[in-house]
Amino acid sequence: MSRVTFMNFRRLANTKVCSKNREWKFISFMNGKDIFYSTSCLTKIAITPKCLCSIHIRTFINIFNTGENNQKLYRVKQLIGYSPEQMFDVIQDTENYKHFLPFCRKSVDLVKGKNHRKTYLEIGIPPIIESYESYITFQRPHMIKAECRDGTLFKFLITQWNCDPGLKENPNTTIITFFVSYEFKSQLHSAVANRFFNELVKQMEQAFFSEAGKRYGKPCIKARKL
Repeated sequence: MSRVTFMNFRRLANTKVCSKNREWKFISFMNGKDIFYSTSCLTKIAITPKCLCSIHIRTFINIFNTGENNQKLYRVKQLIGYSPEQMFDVIQDTENYKHFLPFCRKSVDLVKGKNHRKTYLEIGIPPIIESYESYITFQRPHMIKAECRDGTLFKFLITQWNCDPGLKENPNTTIITFFVSYEFKSQLHSAVANRFFNELVKQMEQAFFSEAGKRYGKPCIKARKL
C-alpha cells in the first residue's frame, strides 16, 4: 500500500461524511500503525504505510448486545424416590436455605402464614449479589411458588415447584416439576448470567434433592427425567 493511499484513507476516515454516517472511526496511532474500525460490519482495519490488514472483531457493545431475549426460562420434570410430603417440607423450609442452597448467603423468614410466607434472601456470586424479599405461596403438599417483587437486580424472578404423586404402587415417589423464569434489569448482568444460567439452576435443583437425602436417607428409586 502506497504512502499516498495510506494518507488518503486516513483523511477519509476523519472526514465529516464518515463521522456523520458513523462508518469508519479512528481509534489510535501507535508504533507506526493507525487503527480504524467499521461500526456497520464489525471490522477493524490496521493501516501502516506498507500494509493494510482487516480483522473481524466483536466490540464491547456487541458482546453485551447479542439480540437475545433477556428473559430466561428453565423447566424440568422428573420422577424421584421421595414422597410429595417429604419434598414439600424441604422446599418450603426457606429459613434454612442458607445452609444447603448454593449461592444463598442469607435467608430469614419475615412473615409466616398458613398458606403464604415472606422471606428475606441474599443470593449471588460476587460481584453479582442480590438481596430481596421473596413472596411465597403454597398448597401443601403439591405446590410452592416464590416471586421476587422488589429486587434491584431483577425485573422479575419466579420459581415454582409442583410435587405430584409418582408411581401408583409406591407412595414414596414424586413427580417433580421445577420451573424458573427471570429477567435482569441490567443488560450487563443479563449477558453474564446467560453464559451459565442452566448450570446454576441445575445446581440449585440438585441441592434440594441432596438435602432430602440428608433428612430422609437414600431415595427408594433412581431419579429419571420425564
